[in-house]
Amino acid sequence: MNPRFEAAWEIHQFLKQHNVPYAVIGGVAVQKWGDQRATQDVDISVGISIEEGSQKLIQLIIEHFSSRITNPVEFAKQTRMVLVRASNGIDVDIALALPGYEDQMFERAVEYELEQGKVIQFCSAEDLIIHKAVAGRPQDVSDIQGIVYRQGENLDLDYIRGWLKKFADLLGAPEVPARFEEAWERYLSP
Repeated sequence: MNPRFEAAWEIHQFLKQHNVPYAVIGGVAVQKWGDQRATQDVDISVGISIEEGSQKLIQLIIEHFSSRITNPVEFAKQTRMVLVRASNGIDVDIALALPGYEDQMFERAVEYELEQGKVIQFCSAEDLIIHKAVAGRPQDVSDIQGIVYRQGENLDLDYIRGWLKKFADLLGAPEVPARFEEAWERYLSP
């Protein structure tokens, strides 16, 4: 099995054991929904309710997985990211999701069978586009184009556009929706 998939499976087992909703995002998810491309790590978004607090989950994660930084709890408090390493040496970036949009992302997550009996959760193609449009790095824009090209008419345009508008307004960043719209226009007129 692909080493990144092995790492994702290991994280999946841990999160399921602790009843934590999650979805694989980032480059590994791009391999499912868009173009095949090299990626060195696994990016995962996890859901944690405000009532439970993220402190307990952070502690559980760093007790089970090797941290990649010296002060992981403080770093997670500042960035909502937990940076660990799977047992096979693959880096895993775990984003602590906030309620709202990401609750919908977890509900829309799709199962992906790595091999017989090993199923993990991927974010939907639409949610991957939304993540990539908000991030907006050159690789993200390229990834959006590949996802649009592969998924085309299967995409829920209203869902994508609705959330991109909300993020653009929230962030004061009108370029966020444009990152998707440019890819969509190229798809429509090859």
